[in-house]
Amino acid sequence: MIYMDNAATTMQKPPQVAEAVVRAMGTLGNAGRGASEASLGAARVIYETREQLCRLFHGEDPRQIVFTSNATESLNTVIGGLIDPEDHVITTAMEHNSVLRPLYACGQTGTEVTILGCDEKGNISYEKLEAAIRENTKAIICTHGSNLTGNLNDAKKIGAIAKKYGVLFVLDASQTAGHVPIDVQEMQIDVLCFTGHKGLLGPQGTGGMYVRPGVQIRPLKRGGSGIDTYNKDHPPQMPTALEAGTLNGHGIAGLNAALYYIEETGLETIGNLALERMRRFYDGVSRIPGVTVYGDFSQKDRCPIVSLNVRDYDSAEVSDELLMTYGITTRPGGHCAPLMHEALGNVEQGAVRFSFSHYNTEAEVEDAIRAIREIAE
Repeated sequence: MIYMDNAATTMQKPPQVAEAVVRAMGTLGNAGRGASEASLGAARVIYETREQLCRLFHGEDPRQIVFTSNATESLNTVIGGLIDPEDHVITTAMEHNSVLRPLYACGQTGTEVTILGCDEKGNISYEKLEAAIRENTKAIICTHGSNLTGNLNDAKKIGAIAKKYGVLFVLDASQTAGHVPIDVQEMQIDVLCFTGHKGLLGPQGTGGMYVRPGVQIRPLKRGGSGIDTYNKDHPPQMPTALEAGTLNGHGIAGLNAALYYIEETGLETIGNLALERMRRFYDGVSRIPGVTVYGDFSQKDRCPIVSLNVRDYDSAEVSDELLMTYGITTRPGGHCAPLMHEALGNVEQGAVRFSFSHYNTEAEVEDAIRAIREIAE
């Protein structure tokens, strides 16, 4: 099988990730629940992983790294814990449903939501973004990179706009963490949401957020914390404030190993290899008659994603043909990004998404180009 669905999850992980999970299953206890070596061992791994993520994102304090089960839980926690009925929020048509659906729910209780549209290449206007800010604007909540087109938003520019008007900036880094350098201080990001199982090469069920010191988020969950047992309120200290219940210590151990791999290999090396595979594929398929490719490939930095359609064929039929005849795994359909498909005009057809990893080989890319050429012919 040729795996080209890395925007959904990276199936190929560094071998040390699985080894770390297996080792953790037999050695780690419950962090913060006792003083046994098993419990303390879990606490060490979890804190060490906070430190790794804080270094990766250039954060100020590892205690501001909060673990969740994925980016969806992170975004729901942030949106539900920051946004009130009297607030105004700005987002974009590039968003995943993990941003849109919580904001739609806020809209039902009175929150005003402005959704910035995209041009024909899937880009937003920063001038229109700034013009949309009102007196009651609480936050700009947007993706760093589109999971459909691969286009990046200029996080540094958005952060500067948010800072200028005293607005919170929440960035969804689901498609960029592990591929694209992120500096939360330079980009003036107040909350960064990420998942562990995509570019960070960790296990599914891991994710989290970086919360700038001083930003107060109401917890999504309340319960056991291992401390302050007799307090009727959930402890307010970070990261405990947003981490009720037992953490996924086994998964975090795998993420820990993945982050060491990224540090040793180099984020830039990993990102550039994936982009090289993506560029090679794009150059090959974009010239094929009958193939429509979506996105702005003039961007130097972008996510390693190419979404396309072949003539008027349904994207699911093309994806099935790629799998059954050529052994190539892709993702068809709507990609949980309905407004992006509306902007690109392919709601009914959907799109076939190829998303690349540094593990993909040049031979695999050539096989995928040949497959699209033969389907188009």
